[in-house]
Amino acid sequence: MTRRPRPRGLRARLLVAFVLVAVLGAAAAAWSSAGSARTALVTSTQQRLTEAVTGRIEAVVPELRYPPDRAALDRLRAAVGSNTLVTYEDMRSVGGADTGLVTRELRAAVRSRNALVTQRITAGGRPWLLIGTPVTITAPDGARSPSGIEVYAVRDLAGVERQTDGLTRSAVSTAALALPPAVLLALLASRSVLRPVRDLRDTARRLAAGDLGARLPVQGADELTELTVTVNEMAESLQISMTAMRRMQTDARRFAADVSHELRTPLSTLTAVVEVLATAADGMEADARESAELAITETHRLVRLVEDLMEVSRFDAGTARLRLEDVDVTGAVRDCLRARGWLEEIELTAAEEIVLRLDRRRLDVVVANLAGNALRHGEPPVRVHVSASREQVRIEVTDSGPGLPADVLPHVFDRFYKADAVRTRTPGSGLGLAIALENARLHGGDVTAGRAEGGGARFVLRLPRDRDPEDGRAGWDV
Repeated sequence: MTRRPRPRGLRARLLVAFVLVAVLGAAAAAWSSAGSARTALVTSTQQRLTEAVTGRIEAVVPELRYPPDRAALDRLRAAVGSNTLVTYEDMRSVGGADTGLVTRELRAAVRSRNALVTQRITAGGRPWLLIGTPVTITAPDGARSPSGIEVYAVRDLAGVERQTDGLTRSAVSTAALALPPAVLLALLASRSVLRPVRDLRDTARRLAAGDLGARLPVQGADELTELTVTVNEMAESLQISMTAMRRMQTDARRFAADVSHELRTPLSTLTAVVEVLATAADGMEADARESAELAITETHRLVRLVEDLMEVSRFDAGTARLRLEDVDVTGAVRDCLRARGWLEEIELTAAEEIVLRLDRRRLDVVVANLAGNALRHGEPPVRVHVSASREQVRIEVTDSGPGLPADVLPHVFDRFYKADAVRTRTPGSGLGLAIALENARLHGGDVTAGRAEGGGARFVLRLPRDRDPEDGRAGWDV
């Protein structure tokens, strides 16, 4: 079933509405005037013809003898005019071929009512007026009594119909003439209505684009003015809230960056101490050795957390840059796994040598986070597959574990998010996947998470091949 096209724009709908109202109003007014004039014209014509017939009858009746003979009936018929039928008992005086239009209903009504009766009919495609009346006799004392004579006249209303048709055409012409002014008025009205709406739209777009200082001039005192005031108040409130939020975010980022920076020196010292402690741990007693190993583990964890926080602060501050070079992606992935001793645990497959211009260190961070996450939270076998198309390079990491629950998928890249709330002391900081995503976006790519076909988790890193390295953030350097 095909659907009719409908005007979609507000301007089109306003134009259609204004034009329809104007044209329908003009047409209704013209049609009503034409109908009233038609009714008045038909009524006046009917009254005029009826009065003419009765007047002629009254002029001849005093000269008739009763009971009348055929000559009297012929004289009465001739006085009334053509297309007239005069009857008296069994005698008839007929003049004109159209008297055959006199209906039985009309004759029955005249006899039963004993009064003048009119009837409008259509015969042969033309309108006719039938007039029937009994003839009464006036006695010397003024009393009136029926004479038994009946007069029926047939009158043509074609001229009246032509006049009424002319009125109808005039009504149609009037409605048509109302169309151009209606369109003009609709354009003017829609312009006055749509101008503030367009201003509201433009201001909303500026606000959406980040121009929180966008405001609308307040003019008039109608509903659109009230809407303008409301939009301005909303923009003011939004600007105040966003300013406060940005200040808080800036303070939080500065705090994290400052704390991380200040911790680097003591952590370096602490790292050196725990290395010495690790060397001497073998000669300690069991309880002391366990405490030393715990201190070494937690110190390394703290160092990684501080490094991750500093990396996140660079992303937030917009100071993260790329050191671009031509890199063999397959070789870089293999080196990443080899450096961490994962080549025996992870199955690496690659279709061919793939050269891409990117930051090798940041690619190593992304692959290490994805592969390490699969080893820690998934189950073997863990697979890394490197492939390429004309548009992008894909690095897919899958495991055979239970996979990612549906409620976890939307949050896997959130900072400090851990799927298992009880597992708060795991080696991870909760920032690894968030940092991997930021590094991918820094290259113009993306990282997505989902479920593998045979179960388990599936992470896919996509890096574009045709992106200009000097375009946007990809041209920055750390």
